[in-house]
Amino acid sequence: MNERLRWIRNNLKSQNIQGMIISNPVNIKYLTNIDAEGVLLLTLRENIYITDDRYLERVRRTLMIDDEIIVTNVREIGIEDYENYFMFCENVGFEENYVTYAKYKEFMHKYKINQLVETEGMIEKQRQIKDEEEIICIRKACEITDNCFSHILKFIKKEMTEKEIAHEIERYFKANGAEGLSFETIVASGENSSSPHATLTDRKIQSGDIITIDMGCKYKGYCSDMTRTIFVDYVPDSMKEVYDIVLKNQKLALTQMEDGQIVKLISKLVESNFKMYDYELVHALRTWCRS
Repeated sequence: MNERLRWIRNNLKSQNIQGMIISNPVNIKYLTNIDAEGVLLLTLRENIYITDDRYLERVRRTLMIDDEIIVTNVREIGIEDYENYFMFCENVGFEENYVTYAKYKEFMHKYKINQLVETEGMIEKQRQIKDEEEIICIRKACEITDNCFSHILKFIKKEMTEKEIAHEIERYFKANGAEGLSFETIVASGENSSSPHATLTDRKIQSGDIITIDMGCKYKGYCSDMTRTIFVDYVPDSMKEVYDIVLKNQKLALTQMEDGQIVKLISKLVESNFKMYDYELVHALRTWCRS
């Protein structure tokens, strides 16, 4: 059996949970590599993936023989089938951080479940621990993004709009092995660059502009995230001090990043340093991973 499915079954068993309904597509991809609409059921005896005609071929092509997952067309399932899936299960797990209350009630009714119980983010916690194959994918996503930044530095010209630059970033990602964007690209120029989460506009790039670019791509389901600030033609004197303060604190924070260190304390250190120069830390300082 797929090692990750074996792992989750063992964990469910240790918590006296006999089955589970997995509907978060990110968790499904992590456990099975399936990237298609549907729901994964872990029952007492079988692993069942329910999808429809649009995805059957793709799902079956994705699965390996040793995955031991039965692929079922939703059109062929009757009411009695749903009721039988968890017939002898006292407790059935669900993803409490993903499932809405409406979907929770639907699960209870459709599958005639005795007790639907929380799994305390079991899969999400396991996803935080990356194996070698996952690390390779993350590195590849970062490599594509690094190369994209080098490309975009040569691509940007005065009179281009923020939207044109963002479109080129997406085009480059897809042309160089990425599945697409890991989030909506931010290109914020001039006065727009003061907003950490600016939206794209038709503003044209001008000499002396600050341009903040926040971009990332997705590679085999794993995401990169890069933020860079660049200047057009020259660095305005009014910005040199601010830029140097930010750079100094970035380097300071990186020197503090060690195993066991509390990120909140590092953030407080940076906030205090900013206040010494009469500036405020607008965006939170944080370390995180998206997958």
